Order: sequence, then C-alpha cells, then structure tokens
Amino acid sequence: MSEPRSPVMDGTHVTVVMPAHNEADRIAAALESLHRQTRRPDSVIVVADNCADDTAGVAAAHRAEVVETIGNTHKKAGALNQVLGELLPLRGAGDAILVMDADSMLAPRFIEVALATLSGDAQVGAVGGIFLGEPGGGLLGELQRNEYARYQRQIARRADDALVLTGTATLHRVAVLRRLLEQRGQVYDTHALTEDNEITLAIKSMGLRCVSPPECIVVTEVMPTWRDLWRQRLRWQRGALENLRSYGLTRVTRPYALQQAGMAFGVVAMWLYLAYTAHIIAIGAFGIHPLWTPLGLIFVAERVVTVWHRGARGRVLAAPVLIEWIYDLFLQGVLLRSAVDVVLRRPAAWHHVQTTTSVAR
Repeated sequence: MSEPRSPVMDGTHVTVVMPAHNEADRIAAALESLHRQTRRPDSVIVVADNCADDTAGVAAAHRAEVVETIGNTHKKAGALNQVLGELLPLRGAGDAILVMDADSMLAPRFIEVALATLSGDAQVGAVGGIFLGEPGGGLLGELQRNEYARYQRQIARRADDALVLTGTATLHRVAVLRRLLEQRGQVYDTHALTEDNEITLAIKSMGLRCVSPPECIVVTEVMPTWRDLWRQRLRWQRGALENLRSYGLTRVTRPYALQQAGMAFGVVAMWLYLAYTAHIIAIGAFGIHPLWTPLGLIFVAERVVTVWHRGARGRVLAAPVLIEWIYDLFLQGVLLRSAVDVVLRRPAAWHHVQTTTSVAR
C-alpha cells in the first residue's frame, strides 16, 4: 500500500477505495468522475476482487493504484476489509476515505461538499451520497429512476440524519473506521448481506450522525431486467431485516423498525384499497364518491409531484398510476418474500449483474 502524498491545502488526505468485481466495462466512467471533482482525491485505490476480466488493466490505465484481493470469499465487505486493514494505519486520524462503487459516478462537487460537511461538525461520522439512476433500461429503468427521485426527496427532508450510508459512495472519517476495526476486528461486517446498512447502524451506535447533503449526488446503474431487480432488492430488503434482528431494538434501530412496520402497513393498505375498488366495480357502484374520489386524486397528485423535478418523462409515467402500481406490487412481493426468508432462515445469495464482460458471482 502506498504512503500518502503531501496533504492538500485543506489538510485532509482523501483516499478513494473502490471495490470492483468484473467492472472493466464500467470502471473507466467511475474513475473519470473522480478526475472531474472540484476537490480531487489525493489517491485512488481500486480493489480488484476475483476478476475474470480486465478490470485491473482499465483501472491502471486511468491512473489508479490497483490492489488485487487474495483468497477473498466475503464479496465486497471482504475485499474492503483486506485493503482497509493495511491502509488505515498509514493515514492520519483526521483524514478521510471515500468508499465508492465501480459502477457509479459522482457529481463534480461530491468530495468538496462531503469533506466540508465532515470538517464542519465533529458529530458527523460519515457523509453518504444520494443515488440516482443512470439513463437507459427502457420502462424498467424509468420506474427505478422515479423510485430513486422520490427517495431523493425523502432524504432532502432529513439530510441531517441519513437512514443509510449508501454503498455507491460514502466519505468516512479514518478515526471512525479505526474504531470499528478495533472494536470488532473488521471494518465491514462480512456476515451482513447489506454492508452499507450495517455500517450505518454501527456508526450511529457510536453516538455519531450520518448525513447526506443534497449536493452529494451519485449516478448508479439500474437493473436491466425484472429478474435482476428482484434479486437486487431481495438482498437489500433481507439484509435490512437481518441487520435489525442482529442489533435488536435500540434507540438507533427504532426508526428503522418503524420504517419496516410502515412498509408492511403499506402492503395491507394497498391490497385493501384494490379489493374495495374491485368490489364497488363488481356491484356496479363505481363512480364519484365523497371520500374515496378525493383520496384517489390526492394519491395521483402525490405521485406526480414527487417526481416533478425529474421532468416530463417522470411525470408522464407517474400520472396514469397503474404502471407504477404494478411496480409497487412487485416491490411488495420482495418485502413479503424477504420476511419469509428471514423467518425460515433460508440461505441468502449475492447477485452481480451480468454484462458482456462480467461473470456472476
């Protein structure tokens, strides 16, 4: 592992650690987004993990230091732990490490704003990005972009208390990562399906805050098929449930437990609404109702307003409601399947989206 270069004027050495598994077709764009930063990182390390393509060669061609994992069987968390275990002793406690996915691109001011946020408040343990979907993917891609746009609005309302430090890009304090390493012998929990969600709970359990400033935008991949989306979301949802079970009900986990309860209530409420609608159609009573008609119109308006900033495409997709309802029912199916899998303790699997150059793990 290379020694740090001379610190820049703000006095903080920023190291990017980018785990990559068969990302030769995407990693160049991720690295180029780092070169376009208004505050560039001082060093970039690509962790080539069990790659069967030219990820390492592409990374080296884009001026990144490349470290290849040795015997890693713990996917992304294991790859990060191998490098961070060597890197953390070489960095100062006041330095920062940006963990970033190789299939994502940062907005130009990401590092500048994230670093200023860390510098301005000692109680902020890490700064996470707000992820948006990349172009493409047809109708399914548009549905995911609308979903992410709504999540962006949700984060904006509570930017000073991010629910999750997204794995797509998060700037960490070196001192905080060292504490994790000392407390549990590893920075990232290799048993967690969603390592980003777990490390968020770990940092908040230290009494620190996690934040996501609106300028810290990350553009990341969208799932190209329903099958890929199902497997991705199954891992996300199940990982969240398993993390809650692992941590138990505490002051930190209470908001997450309430969120899961709200999602479960949403499943019940939607099916009751659909059942009632089917009933009134069946009995020939469908028409303007003094209660249900205004509620329906409010629901439609909410769907459109929450994606208004996406532009015409997002609004046109949201307005008919039916298409996004189908998408929501799909996500509810993920929630139900995840809950069943957790209760039955079924084996979980990691999914890597296949491209022309990638090989699924």
